[in-house]
Amino acid sequence: MKIHKIKELLDAKVICGEEFLDIAKNSLRAGAQNVFIRVVEDNNTLILEIEDDGPGMDKATLKNAANPFYTTKEGKKFGLGLSLLAQASEATGGFMKVEEWKDNGARIIAAFNQSNIDMKPVGDIDKTMRVLKALHPGINFSYNHLIKNGGSE
Repeated sequence: MKIHKIKELLDAKVICGEEFLDIAKNSLRAGAQNVFIRVVEDNNTLILEIEDDGPGMDKATLKNAANPFYTTKEGKKFGLGLSLLAQASEATGGFMKVEEWKDNGARIIAAFNQSNIDMKPVGDIDKTMRVLKALHPGINFSYNHLIKNGGSE
């Protein structure tokens, strides 16, 4: 099943819809064999972390990762996945950052203020993970969702 068919099954207006799939595809395109996805909810804050063991990014790519007019994809003139995630998080008063992870790989962290009126619904993360695992059975996807209540687990 192709990604564009899967996207039709997911609501593109949610954080874990199209933007989430695009970021996971970035990891796969970079050659990652392990993709770690973590969601932490604490009071009104939601943090989404995606880490992979791909080759990482050079300094220019790290600096421009959220720029919609910068891409490392052959034949493409723009890349929207990270810029849309950054826009969604910043609209809620949150942030997104991209950094190196464990000497090579990449780590994306996006924080959202869930009580902000511009917060998009989170969507069905379990369904998204099932789709990713079904499409890429040779890749190790790890998912953890932690819900805290005021700092206590």
